[in-house]
Amino acid sequence: MKSVEPQLAREWLQRWDAQQERYVAARESRFATIGHVLAAALRDVADPLILDLGCGPGSLSARMAGRLPAAEIVGVDVDPLLLALARGGYPDAARFVEADLGVPGWSTLLGLSRKADAAMSTTALHYLPPDVLAEVYLELAGQLRPGGIFVNADNLYDEQPTIAHLAAAVRQSSAAVHNEDWSSWWRAVEEEPALADLLAEREARPGHGGGDHHVPASVHADLLRSAGFSEVGTVWQVGDDMILVAVR
Repeated sequence: MKSVEPQLAREWLQRWDAQQERYVAARESRFATIGHVLAAALRDVADPLILDLGCGPGSLSARMAGRLPAAEIVGVDVDPLLLALARGGYPDAARFVEADLGVPGWSTLLGLSRKADAAMSTTALHYLPPDVLAEVYLELAGQLRPGGIFVNADNLYDEQPTIAHLAAAVRQSSAAVHNEDWSSWWRAVEEEPALADLLAEREARPGHGGGDHHVPASVHADLLRSAGFSEVGTVWQVGDDMILVAVR
């Protein structure tokens, strides 16, 4: 498995965190809330197994490893460069696995020996359209034990256009708008010789640029219920930045 030299990885991860704060309202508060939810849900589990879907460079995995030190965390992502940064910068936080959530059977690549107690995701699943999300949620449900939970933190939109516009304005009002943006971060990566091979590998993947499908929160909830989750609800929200929790 490829990784980036630790010091270099930490430098790029610090820039990543600052860049993400441009888009995610109250990002550290969001992480803390995910930690509260998982700690409460898993309080009676001695050694919980947690999946991190679309883990990217490991920001969520690292924070949850600090909050729940007894947990085994498995992060999954398709981006080889971000995974290499995660392995270099957070070597003890999780086991980071390369797999494409958009391809059915991704869970077979995780090397799981038991059903997971929880799954989580942050700022990742908006890359997937509803038909693909439906398959991801169905496969995820098969990997969670009964009573296990899924925690998804992302921009989850309202179907009403005026409400959606106002919710976005609320989120943007607390974002770090002067921080480096997404495009600038990736342009800087292009100038880093040590990341050239990983960048080339990333760019060779179809659809590596991603995108936002603006899937409403209500659609996420319907897809989760159809996949076998019994309860679905929002536990935290700043504008259209939400944490949705589903119970298997």
